[in-house]
Amino acid sequence: MTEGDVSFLQRVVIIGAGPAGLTAAYELSKFPDKFKVVVLEENSLLGGISKTVEHNGNRMDIGPHHLFTKVNKVKTWWENMMPPEENFPAADNDKVLLKKNRFTRILFKGKFFDYPVKLNATTFENLGFGETLKVGVSYFKSLLFARKENSLEDFFINRFGKRLYSMFFEGYTEKVWGRHPKNISPEWGSQRVKGLSGVVVLKNMICKAFNVTPKKIETSLAETFYYPKLGSGQMWDVTAQKFEMNGGKIILRAKATKILRTPDNSIGGVVYEQSGKIFELPCDILLSSMPLKDLIAAMEDVPEQIRAIADGLSYRDYITVGVLVEHLNLNVPDHWVYVQGGDVRMGRFVVYNNWSPRMLKDTKTVWIALEYFCQEGDDMWTSSDEQLGAIAVDEMLKKNLISSADAVKDFHVERVKKAYPAYFDTYSQIAQLRAYLDASANLFCIGRNGQHRYNNIDHSMCTSFEAVKNILSGKNDKANVWNVNTERTFQ
Repeated sequence: MTEGDVSFLQRVVIIGAGPAGLTAAYELSKFPDKFKVVVLEENSLLGGISKTVEHNGNRMDIGPHHLFTKVNKVKTWWENMMPPEENFPAADNDKVLLKKNRFTRILFKGKFFDYPVKLNATTFENLGFGETLKVGVSYFKSLLFARKENSLEDFFINRFGKRLYSMFFEGYTEKVWGRHPKNISPEWGSQRVKGLSGVVVLKNMICKAFNVTPKKIETSLAETFYYPKLGSGQMWDVTAQKFEMNGGKIILRAKATKILRTPDNSIGGVVYEQSGKIFELPCDILLSSMPLKDLIAAMEDVPEQIRAIADGLSYRDYITVGVLVEHLNLNVPDHWVYVQGGDVRMGRFVVYNNWSPRMLKDTKTVWIALEYFCQEGDDMWTSSDEQLGAIAVDEMLKKNLISSADAVKDFHVERVKKAYPAYFDTYSQIAQLRAYLDASANLFCIGRNGQHRYNNIDHSMCTSFEAVKNILSGKNDKANVWNVNTERTFQ
């Protein structure tokens, strides 16, 4: 089957209805006299890994997705899409953004530490004077004898010292990525930890003590954020509604299986599968947020070297287990908690009561989600939902979050493939993929997986803003699209 077209409009196909895809779709839908826009989404829900699912009246995100940015355009865009509750007169309206004061800690050896770790009374009390002194000496040694940054291990040690690295970064990073930090590119640190270091932490502590706002706030130090009242996915549900009101079309459960090219190497269309049927959708412009590995796999006549690089790209997969309990033993006012130590496999847990009361059916209960990082096909991934629920309950007992398995009233499991693009294996050769894809003038790669870059939501949106800017202006050079979030500090 072939879908029809309107000859005087440019036909735009967008693969993926996550933040990047829907941002691009909405921005292009503002020009109904220029574009006919269709979005293909493989799943039944919108939002990509920022979606919100509902289970027995309780909502959970696919990981904690708070809305924080230093990009004014993004902040204004969010506020125009969903007004902040404090500025909205209808208090009972659910289509609002809640403003939250971020509270996040680290659970290490049964004690809570501030995140990021601070040289304060809590740290002194938890570590003891002797250990704190060793941490300080180790940190100042790293300032005097900086390492050449060939790996993520070097990156962390240069910023926090070897002792703090071994306590809070080494094991946790290996838990998340399944690789030791010495085998991971330092670029991951510049993407996620940005300009955060011991010096920055101290600077922000001093500024806070004297009620001075530092000029730059690193992403990991952000103290306030927005959160949609019905979960992170609500932002993208609202965006999709406005896109469709502008005349756009979203096709759910539509998996892109083949990218069609014209003799001049442009993209001519997309073949997708839906409910066992095959459809062909012609296009004049393609924006892709699908994983680079899958995008190349969907193309024919790809050079062997390019295909090998794409096939070698690695990802980390993700499982979250929502657990409903009567109460927690520990006082946990946190939005999420990083869990250190090899005695459990969970990397973090999220307490949805602290995000929005509308995430729970009954606010007298506690709705908590445990997060696991794994590889598709490994023992965690292939475990049944019942087995994963049992693992989650056992680890909650180990961490004294609950006293008995009888406290558990319900649980729910969500699995996500390719949740985290990895900075190892063939990633070092990704520039060759970019050059190959950029040779198709009407193809734009956007978003986290679309660029194989561990972006936050705002950066994924910015790749779409840049792509739309190029489409409207006719600009052929796509460097501005790829260069979003490549700076070492967050702009």
